[in-house]
Amino acid sequence: MSNNTEKVKFTEKYAELWKFIKFSIVGFSSTIVELGVFYLLQYVVFKDSLTAPMPDNAFFKFVSFTGLADGMGYFYAYVISTTIGYIIAFILNRKTTFKADSNVLVSTILYIIMVIFTIGMTAWLGTQFQIFMANHGHQALGDVIGKPIVAALATAWTYPINRFVIHRKHKDAPAETADEVNE
Repeated sequence: MSNNTEKVKFTEKYAELWKFIKFSIVGFSSTIVELGVFYLLQYVVFKDSLTAPMPDNAFFKFVSFTGLADGMGYFYAYVISTTIGYIIAFILNRKTTFKADSNVLVSTILYIIMVIFTIGMTAWLGTQFQIFMANHGHQALGDVIGKPIVAALATAWTYPINRFVIHRKHKDAPAETADEVNE
């Protein structure tokens, strides 16, 4: 049996596992980009404003009250990098992982709702982790590992929502005949 035939059988036999593997590869790839953007923003672009006070308006009072960010630089770095990562993940998962044929507009709206929740949760959890680490004398370690830990945690809710709600596949591709497979 050739390796190609075995691969097809694996992907058919374990279709859901294969989707999760592809989702994980897409997530890992978009997270690498996200982390690069995050660290660039944190250590270069917003370096001087990491602990800058929040503006005096209702939104940032809420952000400060909830502990979402310790300063404007952290807030901007988390929100911008996470947004870029999720845009990349949406496109790749729709096209490659789930091969979705559901309505693009509906999928985009549902995705935006999930992303808003996820950005809020990851920003809050990441900031809380960094504050915890800083309070225990490990600021640098918290800055470096906080984002990857929180990104991995988000998989617990993003995979099932992407798989079963956002990137649905309504139409199955026609089955290949034995002649088409052998060509």
